[in-house]
Amino acid sequence: MSSELEYSLPPAVRRISGSFRLVGWISFWSQAVLSVVSSSVLLFSTFSLTSRTANGANPGTGAGLLFAGLGLIAVYAGAFWAFRYTRLGRRLRSQDSGRRPTPKEAFQALRLGLLISLSGMLLTLVGGQALVGSLLGKALAQPQSGAAIFNPGNINQYVEAFDIFIIQANINTLLAHFVSLVATLWLLRTVNRA
Repeated sequence: MSSELEYSLPPAVRRISGSFRLVGWISFWSQAVLSVVSSSVLLFSTFSLTSRTANGANPGTGAGLLFAGLGLIAVYAGAFWAFRYTRLGRRLRSQDSGRRPTPKEAFQALRLGLLISLSGMLLTLVGGQALVGSLLGKALAQPQSGAAIFNPGNINQYVEAFDIFIIQANINTLLAHFVSLVATLWLLRTVNRA
């Protein structure tokens, strides 16, 4: 029956369907892995930040974590949307032409995927700017001379590995948005070639 279906579908529809399924799965799994890593780091950072805030943590870190978290939510939405691409590819292979999505539906799905990726990237970039600004503020506030005496009373004034860890999570989130954006643009190119 599969061979009957393959011969009844036009070659362009078969190619587009295969692209939607393959690129959708690659995008889904890439975003899923990157978002889980970023989520665990940001969750750990949020709990750690609440315990450090009483000691005078930099307020830019809170805003940066908020925007980074919103960008991370957008990655989860993008991963869901990439999964929808795989379902769209499956529907394109349907023998029933009434079940197949129209080109307009495919373009709308791709347009929404672009919107999710770009808005998530914007939120993550704003969060990254706040986090880097916070880190720069801490670095500039550190005593610059070698004769400075370490003050254990205010440990939050020093740049810590924790701060770099948050930046790494934000970059992972940006990478996930980039993967989603490239996948959607590739699918748009594939649909436009048909």
